Amino acid sequence: MPPPASTSPAACRAASSSRSDRRPALSDPHPPGAGAPDIHPPGRDPPSRDPIEHLIGLLAKLPGLGRRSARRAVLRMLMQPDRGMLPLAAALREAAAAVRPCGTCGNLDARDPCGICRDPRRDRGIICVVEGVAELWALERAHVHRGVYHVLGGTLSALNGVSPGDLTVQPLLARLEAGGVSEVILALPATVDGSTTAHYVTDRLAPTGIIVTRLAQGVPIGGALDVLDEGTLAAALKARRAV
Repeated sequence: MPPPASTSPAACRAASSSRSDRRPALSDPHPPGAGAPDIHPPGRDPPSRDPIEHLIGLLAKLPGLGRRSARRAVLRMLMQPDRGMLPLAAALREAAAAVRPCGTCGNLDARDPCGICRDPRRDRGIICVVEGVAELWALERAHVHRGVYHVLGGTLSALNGVSPGDLTVQPLLARLEAGGVSEVILALPATVDGSTTAHYVTDRLAPTGIIVTRLAQGVPIGGALDVLDEGTLAAALKARRAV
């Protein structure tokens, strides 16, 4: 029997290359330039979002509501949809379609002019200027103002980018030029932006000669002096009056 032939390194490399050429090529599942595969089969819609979680997320965005409170509210409505959820949905749809800002004062109402501007018992000679509709509604709950209102739509703020052109000062001047107004009450917040806005509005109203007043600031009802800050105490001393 003949001895086995010796195999040189060059011959081994040639044999290995020959075997590689005979291997079947593996196709690339994601060839270069191709996009990611569609995870949804053709003709089928992607999974829809959870309607309960979507509703909880929408309610949680409302002021004063977190996800826990929103979850309890959604659960209560889902327990009795005919009595809670469906009437609420109809009321929201109706309000969204009907409620608009009043063309006179800026209040929100389904009528234009709003119910306050249409009320013949209101004193149209006194206009109370407020920052927004929330402040208007707060004064209405207190039942202390029997005049009419004017919503500025905000306060001047350099940080927030609110300039005089963003406020409804010009419509306020137009109301005063129409005549019949004897006093303008500035019911603006006791903040830096509120004070800046009050000074600006006062300067704009100065040529009209109409009396401009501002809400008193100081010690709240039931408040103790030792718990008040220095700014509140200073405002209370400046706004003191005879008894």
